Amino acid sequence: MAKQTIFGRISTLVRANVNQLIDNAEDPQLMLDQLVRDYSNNIADAKTAIAQTIGNVRLMEQDHAEDVSAAADWGQKAASASAAADRYRTEGKTVEADKFDNLAKVAIGKQIAAEQEAKDAEPTLAAQNESVEKLKSGLAGMEQKLVDLKAKRDQLVARAKTAEAQTKVNDAVGNIDVLDPTSDLGRFEEKVRREEAKVMGQTELQSSSLDAQFESLADVGKDAEVEARLAALKSGS
Repeated sequence: MAKQTIFGRISTLVRANVNQLIDNAEDPQLMLDQLVRDYSNNIADAKTAIAQTIGNVRLMEQDHAEDVSAAADWGQKAASASAAADRYRTEGKTVEADKFDNLAKVAIGKQIAAEQEAKDAEPTLAAQNESVEKLKSGLAGMEQKLVDLKAKRDQLVARAKTAEAQTKVNDAVGNIDVLDPTSDLGRFEEKVRREEAKVMGQTELQSSSLDAQFESLADVGKDAEVEARLAALKSGS
């Protein structure tokens, strides 16, 4: 009964649909961590139970081998006693002959009993060995399922971390909009542009002032030449 319970539990765990469990879980990572722990604990329990079952089967096999050996041994003893009885009977020693024939009968009875015990144990042994093979196969399935669970858990954790990092990057990018005039960067850019415009205006103003001064100098030069020529006319030269 215990073996069937163990086998049933192993079969249930091996048939478990990990993807469906993940889809139905509110927190897949926590669920997978718990599943890994459950599988690890069940594998440990199953190994202990299977080892005990195998040990019991091996003891039964030893008993069966001993029955087979005992049957052969009693068969040899029966043959030896019968041969001795035949020799004594040939020699006319009836009492001794009957004694060894009786011993042969006892040995044959023991042989038959040992053969029957061995025969009766064989179906049970076959069933037990079949059960052991199923348990071993189920255990192997559980161990492979545990490997899959751990791999899926690691993949999920990696994907979750990547998604979290991407979310942070997206949030950071969303908070920095250089084209938004209301943002700090936009306002700073506008301030710089105003300063640049101010500098350009001052430069242009300074240029205009210098041009006017040089134009005034040119006018003064023209007036001086006019006065000089007028003086030359008056002097008759």
